[in-house]
Amino acid sequence: MGMVFDQRSLTLDGATAVLDGARRRAVELGVPVCLAVADPAGTLLAFARMDGAARLSIALAQDKAYTVAAFGLPTSEWYPMIANDPALLHGIVKADRLMIFPGGVPVRLDGVTVGAVGVSGGTAAQDDEIAAAGAAALAAA
Repeated sequence: MGMVFDQRSLTLDGATAVLDGARRRAVELGVPVCLAVADPAGTLLAFARMDGAARLSIALAQDKAYTVAAFGLPTSEWYPMIANDPALLHGIVKADRLMIFPGGVPVRLDGVTVGAVGVSGGTAAQDDEIAAAGAAALAAA
């Protein structure tokens, strides 16, 4: 095992492509949301609050992206994973910035996670769909 490793990461241009793809889908759905794109370490690269999106959604979108970056899992996978473990369910949700509901997905390129996108402001299903559209936009850019 080596002493260092190289990690691929979204650039600002890549993060903007993800943000734009997510925003296009939100507009198609008619849902004003907050959109956050983070690098693999969870550091915010790009953010937008659409007109009419709730202020509370600002932090939620950023925390969804952070959760994905911190664990490598879509936020939609968290609740099913912990639902039947009461100690974990009631304990882990107290962890700062952990989001256990849909709307955060990894951004992958060539099978490598290069970032994360978090969306908040619609229903759980809408947030997840919008985030997935953002992640998919990178490959198309």
